[in-house]
Amino acid sequence: MTGTKEDRSYIKKLLLIAIPMMIQNGISNFVNLLDNLMIGRVGTNALSGVAIANQLIFVFYLVIFGATAGVGIFTAQFKGNDDTEGIRYTFRFKIVFNTILSAVCTVILLIWAPNLINLFLLGEGNPADAAETLQIGVDYMHVILISLIPIGITQAYAGTLRDLGSTKVPMFASLAAILVNLAGNWLLIYGHFGLPALGAVGAAIATVISRFVELGILVIYTGKNSGLFPFIKGAFTNFTVPKELALKFFLKALPLMANETLWSLGMTTVNQCYSYRSLVSVAAINIESTLWNLMGVAFLAMGEAVGIMMGHILGAGELEGAKKKAYAMRRFTVVCGIVFAAIMVGLAPVFPLLYNTTDYIRHLASNFILIAAVMMPFCAYTHASYFIMRSGGNTVITVIFDSVYTWVLVVPLAYYLSRYTGISVSWMIAIVRGMEVVKCLIAYFFVRSGVWVKNIVK
Repeated sequence: MTGTKEDRSYIKKLLLIAIPMMIQNGISNFVNLLDNLMIGRVGTNALSGVAIANQLIFVFYLVIFGATAGVGIFTAQFKGNDDTEGIRYTFRFKIVFNTILSAVCTVILLIWAPNLINLFLLGEGNPADAAETLQIGVDYMHVILISLIPIGITQAYAGTLRDLGSTKVPMFASLAAILVNLAGNWLLIYGHFGLPALGAVGAAIATVISRFVELGILVIYTGKNSGLFPFIKGAFTNFTVPKELALKFFLKALPLMANETLWSLGMTTVNQCYSYRSLVSVAAINIESTLWNLMGVAFLAMGEAVGIMMGHILGAGELEGAKKKAYAMRRFTVVCGIVFAAIMVGLAPVFPLLYNTTDYIRHLASNFILIAAVMMPFCAYTHASYFIMRSGGNTVITVIFDSVYTWVLVVPLAYYLSRYTGISVSWMIAIVRGMEVVKCLIAYFFVRSGVWVKNIVK
């Protein structure tokens, strides 16, 4: 399956990077599942309100992810080139850039949250339920905004460590935050040990506390282990980055940040189209996406690890044979997608039964889970391809492949089906997500072309 002995060696290295990320994301998503179940016990409107608010926070996450990842291309290649000073410059840039972005996003969401949440409540449904869902979503959002700047700084630390191949430290920091979040949810959603029962707001407070815990662990551990992470020595002596390098970082970060922003806005628009067709689909999609995130940890972590590995390979100047190594790692990522898709199919009939909601919403969620499972291997292929293309710094290709594709093909299709046809929401989701097959064909030709095979830190 993985070809030569050399290919198997790279798969082994890939797993050493990917497995801690799989564990981190797996436990994180399992706790998200428990969060959903706890909030779902409060009621369907609470579940929908939190889901919509988190859909908007998801856009912020991807803005920060894109900004961090754009500079991270340089971090990974500086690592391959053994350039500690270069890594230090990327870290400084991430800290400043992420903090500014987080502050801007906080202000935007603080002002526009009610209007944005209300966009998801325009479809068919009970007006009283829509009003309650809106209020819950706004209250949740106002608390969760406190965590945005800590998240931005956390990503600067965790992203740098992951780009260096050190994925265990972010994993342990995340696990500690997860435990704090889980305990806080149990205490604050229902009001145990004399604390008030705050429902969705309690979940938001627990999340904010956990984000500060995660950041604190990363800052303290990295600072105390400067021998392992020499880039941290003198990193805060000043925030100087050579103008030429800063411009390069910005020019790489900007397209990726724009791409992640546009892609996430595209997915948010698609979900809004689903909710327009059927308001109850918001809760059903939230149930499906919770299981998808849990089952998708393998191929999602593998894809990111592929990007890190390819960055190290290209940074070390091993341009010959880079495509062959990329193919082997992508095949392995698809296998992971197939295995977990099969598990997802088996869970489709029973997973929605965990939620305190109507039989119709459970039925919808089962259908959505089956559709998502069928598409998972295709998503694994495109996900790995995205990180391969990004590893060489060719951000124009990644923008075309991701956000341009989404806005030119996927969003118009979802809008048309929701407004101008009478098909059910299940068929609508099946058709829209089926477009991933077309994206696989585009990925095949982009990766095969080799235009991404570049060393950008010589």
